[in-house]
Amino acid sequence: MSINGIINYRKRIILISAVSFLIILAIIAVVRFGLGGPEDTWLCENGVWVKHGQPSKPAPLTGCGQLKTIANFEECAALGQPISESYPRQCRYNGQIFTEDIGNELLKTDLIRISNPRPNQKISSPLTITGQARGNWFFEASFPIDLYDGNNNLLGTAIAQAQSEWMTTDFVPFTAQLKFGQPSLEKGLLILRKDNPSGLAENDEQLIVPVKISNQSTTN
Repeated sequence: MSINGIINYRKRIILISAVSFLIILAIIAVVRFGLGGPEDTWLCENGVWVKHGQPSKPAPLTGCGQLKTIANFEECAALGQPISESYPRQCRYNGQIFTEDIGNELLKTDLIRISNPRPNQKISSPLTITGQARGNWFFEASFPIDLYDGNNNLLGTAIAQAQSEWMTTDFVPFTAQLKFGQPSLEKGLLILRKDNPSGLAENDEQLIVPVKISNQSTTN
């Protein structure tokens, strides 16, 4: 075979290989996207964007019925919208910003700090509550804690006990065990109250911690 013949033969081999490779890619694309349906994307179903797989982008804001009416952070997050890693977290939807409810933790951080449960943590009974508070948050080394569900039903109470000398203005660690019953709503509020033996309203203080209450809770 002449040199030109060898060159032409090699060109044909390369061409055949390239065409075969493209055909294989086309078959894969048909199977992946044509027969198997779209993956990792948002599908419009009954006027609502529904997550399919693990899309890398949030749900589109248009093109599938009307824009949803969003009232809070949880609803925004449920739509897969961008969430900032700030504290508290924020979610953006249609030009609006929704901030996660963390109670009044940031306002009371110089008086009392809770380690468990954290805001919006799911809790079940019995619940161990830990943290630290200034000595003047206690009276006789203790202070009361209440748990309410989303309908303002009192589910349980506990007494937090100081774990070291409480007659100080420094932070003192505390712990409490709280047993509670079934909630009517998952959302609830854990309220840690400053012990106020004077009964004067101006001496009242409380830390409000939003929580999610397990419906498996029991007082037994």
